[in-house]
Amino acid sequence: MTANRTHHTHRGLDLKRAFDLLGGAALLLVLSPLLAAVALSLALGGQAPGGTPLLRRRTVAGRDGRPFTMLTFRTRSPLAALPLLLHVVRGEMSLVGPCPLSPTHRECTGEARRRLSVRPGLTGPWQISDRSDLPWEERELLDLHYVDHHWLGMDLAVLARTLPAVRRRRLRRASARPARLA
Repeated sequence: MTANRTHHTHRGLDLKRAFDLLGGAALLLVLSPLLAAVALSLALGGQAPGGTPLLRRRTVAGRDGRPFTMLTFRTRSPLAALPLLLHVVRGEMSLVGPCPLSPTHRECTGEARRRLSVRPGLTGPWQISDRSDLPWEERELLDLHYVDHHWLGMDLAVLARTLPAVRRRRLRRASARPARLA
């Protein structure tokens, strides 16, 4: 890599990190009442004696393969991802990036290890492309394409398409459920 290309790459990474930090902090601030409401709801709705933990912990591979403990709420909804904003602000994750994977996952070794050259993301091309309907190989290709070609404009496009994609998935699930009888 030439010195000019290296400087351009580092400047792009600094810009992406600044965008993640500002965007993550702003989202945390705006969504803090919702974050608190979900935590309170889970705390009050605990089934086990003494209550169940509010957060689910999972070890994932971060940038350069450094493992960290990813926290999500114990709920089966898009709200489960709210604590991930803390990881974005801390620099362990990005707003947009490859899907977070376990450090022992096959994509964290060999040729696919290049996915670890960027931070995993809250959202990414895999999420806006109906990830539940895609075969694993296609998700892997989307992640690797992102790693090789990402730039701030692509991140903005992915972020703009994330909420509509989540809404579409929720509508599909709701229409697939059998109607409840009163």
